[in-house]
Amino acid sequence: MALKDYPFLDTPNTPYHDRYIQKIGDIIQPWDGDPINGYGIIGAPLSKSSISHSGAAFAPGTIRKSLSGFTTYSIEEDIDLNQLVISDLGDITMHVTDIVHSQNRIYETMKHLLMKNPSWKPILLGGDHSVSFPSIKAFSEVKGSVGVIQFDAHHDLRNLEDGGPCNGTPFRSLLESASIDGNHLIQIGIRDFSNSKAYRTYGEDNGVTMYTMKDVRERSILDVIDEGIKKLRNTVDVIYVSVDMDVLDQAHAPGCPAIGPGGMDSATLLQAITHLARHEKVLAIDLVEVDPTLDFRDITSRAAAHVILHYLKGKFM
Repeated sequence: MALKDYPFLDTPNTPYHDRYIQKIGDIIQPWDGDPINGYGIIGAPLSKSSISHSGAAFAPGTIRKSLSGFTTYSIEEDIDLNQLVISDLGDITMHVTDIVHSQNRIYETMKHLLMKNPSWKPILLGGDHSVSFPSIKAFSEVKGSVGVIQFDAHHDLRNLEDGGPCNGTPFRSLLESASIDGNHLIQIGIRDFSNSKAYRTYGEDNGVTMYTMKDVRERSILDVIDEGIKKLRNTVDVIYVSVDMDVLDQAHAPGCPAIGPGGMDSATLLQAITHLARHEKVLAIDLVEVDPTLDFRDITSRAAAHVILHYLKGKFM
């Protein structure tokens, strides 16, 4: 007798399998070192640079796990991603104690990969928002002038003198290093009682476009996106999307270190990402500020996974 003679005897913890269902996890393949032609996930598990307590270093793993559980089929658009191959490049190893050194590892890794793989479309999983500075810096040095569309409750334009490079300074660092032009930075979802007048003024003085949550509530999110794209499309070579998950209301993203009321709902964010992804100059995205140690039933990681899915869906529309 052999195990095949017992069709209903299975190994422990074997998941249910339906022959008509394909999961996103089935089309994500470990990178083999060959040239990357298309989308590739890479983790930047850095959260020591967070102003507040953060376990965002654990987020790349939980987002990957959440992503793998969803199917490849979009019923809303009748689009199946099942022919897509997504490479998983793994995580960039962080220095144990040195934040600046860790950021430099992100910069050097991203720049080297982008130079060697010109067709790579990065999907970067943070980590806290500090990882966006080295990633976008590398992107700008390889791809040319970069426009950034930032979804965030905060400006992240804090000064660098009081606390050094942290998750509140990535866009200040990008502006002061001339990696991007302030006129090419568009912030969406800036929230009440979460910022200061000084940083609004700094942003305005540097040409940053800012849409508050009041703008998002009172206008169509698609109009906001179209206005941002119109501003960027003839002035930059490529567009990078940075999604701080705390742009979502605390009810939709309990696993963010800086939760608060009055934020965006997940449906609005997903609609925005899908619409934005349709533009041909949008070539990279990062997702940051998910803390699995604070989350409930992986709500925030699942939302981040859906941001990736809607980004990919938009590229197929």
